[in-house]
Amino acid sequence: MNQRVVRLLSASLAVFSFIFTPLLHAAENTKSTNPIKVVYHIDDTTRASALLKNVQNNLEAVPGTKITVVAHGKGIDFMLNNAQDANGNPYNVMMETLAQQGVEFKICNNTLKSRHLTAADVAYPVTIVPAGIAEIARLQAQEGYVYVKP
Repeated sequence: MNQRVVRLLSASLAVFSFIFTPLLHAAENTKSTNPIKVVYHIDDTTRASALLKNVQNNLEAVPGTKITVVAHGKGIDFMLNNAQDANGNPYNVMMETLAQQGVEFKICNNTLKSRHLTAADVAYPVTIVPAGIAEIARLQAQEGYVYVKP
């Protein structure tokens, strides 16, 4: 009876190893070859400083993460020329620092139009997209981005 149990356990272990070893290697390979992609959504400029800190923390925790920040509605103000945080620090300097690390900043053209603003009002390194919400949806559905709204 003991030999029977030993054979059964040995066979079970062999099957387990046969099935799960390739899965473990696949997970390791996926981890190293596919960068994480995150879209940060902002619709309230009062959250801009916290959002920018979250983005920097994300990059420090997981280097190589592809990050896009999309603003619309009341969230666009920090992406406009001469915008400053509560301490008088210009947002465009913080955005440029993050852009040098690969972060993209996108602003909703629908919001710009509704507020009678133009491309001349938008700070570097921000790019204009036709619709902020549509851009967030596209990044998630077509490019595999993870959605974050701090």
